[in-house]
Amino acid sequence: MPILMSNNQLKQLNLDKSDALTFYPPKGLFKIVYQALILPNLPEPFHYLNFISLIGQPRIPICYNASAITTTAIDTATVLVTTSPSTVGHLKSYSAKEQCQLEIDHYQFLDVDHIQVDFPNYYFNRKDDELSCQLKVTTSTEIESHSALQWGVADYWYVNCHCEGEVTYKKQKYEINASGILKHARAIYLPFIAFHFFTYQIIQINNDLQIILSELRNQWNNIVFSRIEIQSKEKETRLYQDNVIFDVTRVYPKIQTPNGREMYLPRVFVWQYHEDDQIIFQLQAQSRGDYKFGLAAGYVGSFTYELLLDNETYQGTGYCEYIDCRPLHWQEKDKTDQIIDQTPHLQPFLCKK
Repeated sequence: MPILMSNNQLKQLNLDKSDALTFYPPKGLFKIVYQALILPNLPEPFHYLNFISLIGQPRIPICYNASAITTTAIDTATVLVTTSPSTVGHLKSYSAKEQCQLEIDHYQFLDVDHIQVDFPNYYFNRKDDELSCQLKVTTSTEIESHSALQWGVADYWYVNCHCEGEVTYKKQKYEINASGILKHARAIYLPFIAFHFFTYQIIQINNDLQIILSELRNQWNNIVFSRIEIQSKEKETRLYQDNVIFDVTRVYPKIQTPNGREMYLPRVFVWQYHEDDQIIFQLQAQSRGDYKFGLAAGYVGSFTYELLLDNETYQGTGYCEYIDCRPLHWQEKDKTDQIIDQTPHLQPFLCKK
C-alpha cells in the first residue's frame, strides 16, 4: 500500500496541527471512520486501557465483525472499551443513523459513549454499570505520523498523548495518569481487500520511550509489512522494516470467535531485529491471557515482556491487538513448526532484575 503523504509533506502543505488532528465523521465517500485511545502501561489492576470506535464495517476480513452488525454493515458503529480485568459489556454496537450523533470533533453514541474534541484536548467518556471512564487527553507537540493512501482512498494519523482522568470499575474509582497513543483514520467503503492477519502492539517503557510493533499478512500468508517503530523524545524516531521477525512460540487452545471463526491466540511470542548478524532489538513476551473479543474481528489483551534494545535491558507490560483470519492450515503450520524448533534463530538473553 503506497504511502503518498508523510509528516514532512504535511509540514510542506502548511497544515497546522489542529487541522491535521481532526476527528472527521462519516461523510461523502468516507464512510468508514476509526478512532482509538490506547494507554499501554497502567498500574494494577488495569495494565492497559483502550477506547476504540469504528463506524462502518469495512469489507476486510480482519475488520469485519458480523456479530456486531445491528442493521447493515455500513450503518453499524461499535465502541470497545477494555482493560485487563474481565468485563461483560465492553463492546457496544449501535446504529450509526438511529443511535449516534456524528459531527466533526463530536461523536455521541446514545447516552453511553461520548468523544469530544476541544483542541488540543480530547475527551473520552463511557457510562456503564461495570466499567466507566472520564478521560482528558492532551496531545504532544509533534505529529508522529500523518499519511494518505494512493488515490485518496484513506488517510490516517496518530500522535503521542498524555491522559488524565478517572476509571470506575465495579463501583470503585481509580485515578489515571499515563502516556499513550491517539489515532484516527477514515476510508472509502472499498471492495473486498484480502488482509487476513494483523497484530499491533505497544510498549510504553517510560514517558520518553515508546515502541510500536505491527505486522500485516494477506490471505496467502505473505507479509505485507512487519515493523518496529521506536520513538524517543531524546532521539529521532527509528523505523525497522527489513530483517524484522515476529514469531509466536506458544499458543492457547483453539477458540471459536462470536463470528464462528476458529483462531489461535498467542501465549508466548518474540520480536527481533538484527543488523549484520547482530541483534539490535529483541522482545520476549508472555500474554496475561486477558484477551477480549471485539477489536474488529479479533482480540485485545496485554502481556509482560523482557526487552533487549541497544544492549540495554527492560521489563514491563505491553498492549496487544491480535486478529488471525487465515485458514487454519496456515495458523497450525506456523504454530506447530515454531513450537517444535523453538525458533533457533533467536538468541536468549538475561534481563536485569
